[in-house]
Amino acid sequence: MEKRWQIAKSISPEAEKNLEKYPALLRQVLFNRGLADQQSAMDFLAALSPESDPFQMKGMGAAVDRLASAIKHGEAIVVYGDYDADGVSATALLSHSLEAFGANVRAYIPDRFDEGYGLNRAALIELAEQGAKVVVTVDCGIRAIPEAEEALRLGLELIITDHHSIGPELPPATAIINSKLPGDEYPNKNLAGVGTAYLLVCALASELKPSHWTNEHLLDLLTLGTIADLVPLVGENRTLVRKGLGYLRRPHRQGLMSLMGIAGLTPAKISASDVGFMLGPRVNAAGRMGSSMDAYQLLVTQDVFEAGKLAQELDNRNRERQRITLEMAQSAEELAGAEDENKLLISAFHSDYNPGIVGLVASRLSERYHRPAIVGEQGEEFTRASCRSIPEFHITDALQSCAELFENFGGHAAAAGFTIRNDRLNEALERLNGRAQKELGGLELRPTLQADAEVALADLKPDLLHQLELLEPTGYGNPQPQFVSRKLGVRSSRTVGSDASHLKLSVTDGWVTFDAIAFRQGHWANDMPKEIDLLYNFEVNEFNGKRTLQLNVRDIKASAGN
Repeated sequence: MEKRWQIAKSISPEAEKNLEKYPALLRQVLFNRGLADQQSAMDFLAALSPESDPFQMKGMGAAVDRLASAIKHGEAIVVYGDYDADGVSATALLSHSLEAFGANVRAYIPDRFDEGYGLNRAALIELAEQGAKVVVTVDCGIRAIPEAEEALRLGLELIITDHHSIGPELPPATAIINSKLPGDEYPNKNLAGVGTAYLLVCALASELKPSHWTNEHLLDLLTLGTIADLVPLVGENRTLVRKGLGYLRRPHRQGLMSLMGIAGLTPAKISASDVGFMLGPRVNAAGRMGSSMDAYQLLVTQDVFEAGKLAQELDNRNRERQRITLEMAQSAEELAGAEDENKLLISAFHSDYNPGIVGLVASRLSERYHRPAIVGEQGEEFTRASCRSIPEFHITDALQSCAELFENFGGHAAAAGFTIRNDRLNEALERLNGRAQKELGGLELRPTLQADAEVALADLKPDLLHQLELLEPTGYGNPQPQFVSRKLGVRSSRTVGSDASHLKLSVTDGWVTFDAIAFRQGHWANDMPKEIDLLYNFEVNEFNGKRTLQLNVRDIKASAGN
C-alpha cells in the first residue's frame, strides 16, 4: 500500500529565535515536538519532568495501608501479573520489592493457553486454598468484575493496579490504582503496568522506610516493561526510562545480563531501540510459546547458570515464534481476504492458530493494509482473539459497544483482546464491522509517515548524529527523527536476509553517497527506478567492530518523472 508522506511545516520565526543556541536541523526537530522556547527545549533534552507524589493516585493510600499491615502480620501476599513483557516486569519489580520489605510474597502469572488473560476464578480458588490473604494485580484486573466478586466471596482482599482503559463499572476491591480513573489527580495518564507498580513501591517505601533501599535500582525493570508495552516516551515515562537505560548499561541483574549476551548486545551501548526490538520480544516469547514464569524467573534469579539456561531458552522460543508468526501471517492474510479493499475490518480465525502469536499476526495485517485487524484461535467452545488498530479507529471502544457478548475483553485505543463463545462470534463481528463501516467508510485509508524535514545527503554529518542522540530515549510518542531526501541515484541494490525480504542499497545525490538498509522492502530489487525518494532514519551501523553511517529506510518512492 502506498504511504502518504507528511513533512513537518517549517519552524516559526519566533521559535527560530528562541532556539537559536541549537543547530538548525535540531531546532526544526524540537519545534516539530512542540518545543518552541529555550526552557522547554532544555528540560526535554535533559529528560527533566516534575516529580509527582504517588499518593496523588486514587487508592494509593488504601493500598499502602493494607500492604503495610499484611507485611507486619506475615499475611500471604500474591502478586498476580500478566504474561507479556510489561506484566512480567511489573510482577518481578513488585514481588522483589515486597520480599525486600519483609513480606510473605509469591508471584503468579496465568498460563496464556490454559487460563487466558487476567484474573480467573480457578486461580483465585487455588490461591485462597493455599492461604493467600491479599492479591495484588499488576497490568490487569480493571475490567475483571466477576472475578473480583469471586475473590471477595473467597475472602481474598484484592488490590488492583492497572493502566488499561476503564470500563463503565469498576470491580469491587480494597483499592484500585489506575491513573485513568475518573477524578484521579496523578498527572501521567500514560503509565505502563510496570510504571504503576513502581509508584506503588515508591509509596510503600515512603511509609515503611526500609534501610539500605533505593527505588531507582528498579528502573531497569521499569524500562524493559515501559518500552516493550509501547506507552508514550514523553514526560515522566521518558525521564524514568532515561535513568533506567543507565542501569541497564551497568546491569546488576544476572538475568538481564544473560539476556543481553544471548541477544548479542553490548550493555554499555544499549539503547531504547535495543530494549524494544531485542530484549522485549525475547521476554514476550516466554509466554507466547510456553510459560511466562520462565521470563519472571530470569528477571529475579542471581544464579549465573540458571540465568544462562533461561536466556538461551527464551532465545530459542523467540526463533520459533518468528517462524510461526510468518506462517500464520500468510495463512491469516489469505483466510481474511485482506486484499479486498471493501473490507474495513480484517478478521481471521482458525483452530490451529497459536493464541500466543495472534496479536503479532493482527499487528502485521493492520500495518500492511492500514485497517483494524482481529486474529484469533478458535477452540471447541471459545475463541481467543487479539486486535490491532489504526489511529482512525479506537478498537477498545468498539469492543465496548458489544461488551455483553464477550466473556472478557480489554485493551487500549490501538490494541486489545477478547474471549468469546463461538456461538456469539458472528454477531460480534457483524456489529464490529458495522461500527467500522460507520467510522471508516468514505475515508481514504492510507498510512501516513511523518518526516521532520527534507534534507540533502550533505546535511547528514557525524555531528548531526550526536545532536539527535540528545532526543533519546525515542520510541512511541517520541519517535526517532525521520528525514526525506529526493532524486537519489541508485548505485546498487540487492536483497538480503534468509528469505530475501530486505533490501540493501547504495544511493547518491551526485556528490555524497550513503549505504542504506530497507527492511521488508526486498520487492523493490526487481523493479528499482533510476532515481528514488527516500524517507529514513539517520543512524550508525555497527558490524564486526566497524561503525559506518547509514540510512534506515522506512519508505521508497520513485522520483517524479521516474
